[in-house]
Order: sequence, then structure tokens, then C-alpha cells
Amino acid sequence: MKCKKILVPCSAITLSALMLSACSPSANTAAHTGNDASEQRVMVPADKFDLTGWKIAIPTDDNNDGKVDEISVKDIQTYQHPDYFYLDAQGNMVFTTPNKAFTTPNSSNTRSELHQVIGGINGEKDEFANNFSLQANKRAEQYSQIGGNLQATLKVNHVAKRAAYPEKAPAFSVVVGQIHAGKDQALVAEGEGYGYGNEPLKIFYKKRPDQEYGSVFWNYERNLEKENSDRQDISYLVWGKSWLDTDNPGEKGIALDEAFSYEVNVYENIMYLTFTTARHGKVNFEINLADNIDANGMVDKFDHPAGYTGDVLYFKAGAYDQCSIKDDPGFWYPACLGTGDWKTDKANGDYAQVSFMRLVTGPSTQPEK
Repeated sequence: MKCKKILVPCSAITLSALMLSACSPSANTAAHTGNDASEQRVMVPADKFDLTGWKIAIPTDDNNDGKVDEISVKDIQTYQHPDYFYLDAQGNMVFTTPNKAFTTPNSSNTRSELHQVIGGINGEKDEFANNFSLQANKRAEQYSQIGGNLQATLKVNHVAKRAAYPEKAPAFSVVVGQIHAGKDQALVAEGEGYGYGNEPLKIFYKKRPDQEYGSVFWNYERNLEKENSDRQDISYLVWGKSWLDTDNPGEKGIALDEAFSYEVNVYENIMYLTFTTARHGKVNFEINLADNIDANGMVDKFDHPAGYTGDVLYFKAGAYDQCSIKDDPGFWYPACLGTGDWKTDKANGDYAQVSFMRLVTGPSTQPEK
């Protein structure tokens, strides 16, 4: 299909077959039956979803080290958080994050978000075991995978309702899936790796508080250094309105709690995207991540000519709240409201929440001709 392109400035699993009885998020780790046989074990997300290739960042600092908490691949197998990461009564994997909480370094956006670790428990510290690359990467054979595949079915339950600058595009939005890039230190040393920490893919959902339906779109970030003024996101609309358009998307959009699916298939150097809903059917995109040709087939003279060829790549999935509380003239800072007290912020609607019914990741698959 012909894609509509919008330029915006930029800053800085296999499911198991376990059947669930009703469950409630009441503990941070799995609770096993004790001597009292009437006590039931609390189910955790890893009981239903294969999380052997994931770790998670949670918007807390329980160990008081001044950093966002990260739960390892090993520990996530028995982990839940009663507010931010748990199974609901329907067996969905729920990610919740308030506008104001602990964040990762160099970010003013909170997240409850999985981070792919291809090597699993045994390879968690190995750069090549944990990430994938494009086929064009000169060290591609050293990685666990060339390309990768991520499939999800989800519902966005809530996006932040309040922002001091509601006209800024990130207000009222959440990212539900990503490909993130990182440094291949050896290639950087040779002058061939870029490693700017950019994102060739961010899948957004946005809904303004006065509208019944929201919009789904995806962004490609030019792979340029942070200080480069051409480092911008290029946005492609899937359903509804673009994130710069304040008009009501109406039934062409997606409502809160309306299920939709995405598949990200990076095969060799091409990223194939498929979005599906029961009401709207299927929408497809493709873009070569190893050059500077955009998803419309047009040369982007401002992008890196080798795209993301020199970067390590990995998937993310969950709730990455885009409603930053930072009050700044920059495009990315809508000054969304939040107190830092979860009960207060939840009552005020100052948070994002996403529920996944399905999350599957693995090697890439050759597209059908």
C-alpha cells in the first residue's frame, strides 16, 4: 500500500497451553501452596507466556539504587508486580506505568516493558547471543539470529488523560512494541558502527481524552547522532489519524479495549510489518533497514545511507508511556500530570496500561511471494 509519511522531530512466545483459573495480582513473586491445601498458588505472567527470552524494566526502585528496577530473565520466571506487571482474571499479561515514576537513564518516559534477551538465562551478558542483526552487518554470523520475528495481540486499556501541552504529538500515547538499536563496540571502534541508541520501529497507540476512538501508527527513527537536527521520526499511519492530527478519527480508529495484532518480521535486511483487527482487516508495510529508502520507496537524503546495518537489534514489548511529565519547549515533552503516588495517579488517569493476549517471538520467516 502507499504509506502516508509524516516527519516529526526527535529527542534525545510461544504461548504455553496452561489454563488459568481466576487470578489476582497480589504478590511480587509466585506464591506456592503451603501446608494449608486451601491456599492456591498465584499465577504469574511466565506461567502462561514464554518469557525465557525476556527481561523487564519496571517503573520502581525497590533496591534504592536510584535506577529503574530491571528483572532478569531468571527472575521473571516467578515474578509479577501487583500494580505494573501481572496476569488479569482473563489470563492477559498486563503492563501498567504511571506518568511519574522511575525511568531509565536519559529518558523522561516511564515504562513497564519487556526487553528481548535471545540468549535467555545462560546468555544474558553476551552481546551477540542476546541480539540480532541485519544480514548486511559485517559481523552478522556472530549473532544468535539474522533478523527476528515478533507477534502480538493486545488491547490498550488506558492512556494518560491530562497534559499541559495537549497539542504536542506524544501526549495521550503509549508505545506497545519496538525494535531498539544498540552499539556493536567493535564496529564503533572501526568507525563502521553507529550505536546511537535509535529505534527503527516504535508502534504507537494514541487517543485524545475527548474522543471515543484512538489511532495506531508506527515510527521509523533516522539513524543519526542525537545532536543532528535531522534525527527525526518518520511516522506511518495504520488506523485513525496521524499523531499530529487532532481531528476525531471516528470509527476508522481503534477504541480502548479493542483488540488488534501486529507482526514484525525482519527477514535478512527487510522489515515486514502486518497490522490486523477484526473491524479493519489487514494493513502491510515493508522497509529496508540497511539503506536510506523509506517505506514509500523514496530515498531519504537525510537518513544514514546504511540505515541500521552496523547496529545490534532487539525487540521490546509492553507499555512505554510517551506522556512525559517534563515541562520543556522540546517536541517530546507535553508536561503530562502526575504526582508519583500510584493510587492518586491511577484515580486521576495519569498512566498507561496495555494487556497482551498473545506474545510470540523467534527467528524471522521468509515472506510469501
